[in-house]
Amino acid sequence: MNYRLVAIEVGDLLKYETSVNQINRIGQATLGIRQESFANGSITSVRAQAVHDWILSLAKNRMESTKRTELLISFCRKICPDEHIEALEKILDSAGLNSSAVNKELLSEFMSRSYHPEIIKHVKNLFLQGHYFHAIFEVCKVYNKLVQSKSISPKDGQALMLDVWGADNGVLKVTPCQTETDKNTQNGIKFLSAGLMQAIRNPIAHEPAIDWPINKQDCLDLLGFVSYLFRQLDSSVYVKVQKGV
Repeated sequence: MNYRLVAIEVGDLLKYETSVNQINRIGQATLGIRQESFANGSITSVRAQAVHDWILSLAKNRMESTKRTELLISFCRKICPDEHIEALEKILDSAGLNSSAVNKELLSEFMSRSYHPEIIKHVKNLFLQGHYFHAIFEVCKVYNKLVQSKSISPKDGQALMLDVWGADNGVLKVTPCQTETDKNTQNGIKFLSAGLMQAIRNPIAHEPAIDWPINKQDCLDLLGFVSYLFRQLDSSVYVKVQKGV
């Protein structure tokens, strides 16, 4: 693949649309490499030069080719404003990236995990586009909403999970909550769900993607965790509990 041509075309596309600081922040957060300088007399925009330098630095870095291509696509999409996404995708298509074996490999890796249908429905496309941060945020929102719906509760996030999944007064039950093992399992689902809200959903709801990066492996692992919670929600039953009894 001609990295130099991609670097020039993407840089030219975005030379008026973002800041050097933003490009560098995304480059550092997404690529995880040291930026080098590659002088090019035909480039007159400092923004275009920054894009050019990051892409050629990535091309020079020694790593597995599939990983390099994934990082290139992710970097380009993250620095691109929405109004230029279509033009960017044409550049990537011309370079043989969007229809390449990379996307097929990503799809195979995603589908091989046998995730819950809600995950496939809501985040498959985000994952394939390299939007790992947004994929996790989306699936957390879906889980929260479905728990609200099944428990008929107006609460949200951590407070919701601690209230509706409890062994004593929770309305969603995955066990009879009779034995100590029953109660441990039930409360385990409560704390896992609350932990998802506190440790994952809340930070990414309040932090910019470039300040809270989520890589592909973390995304796959977290989706597996939430998939487990979705299946527990599916198997749970609603039990009306009289508070204080």
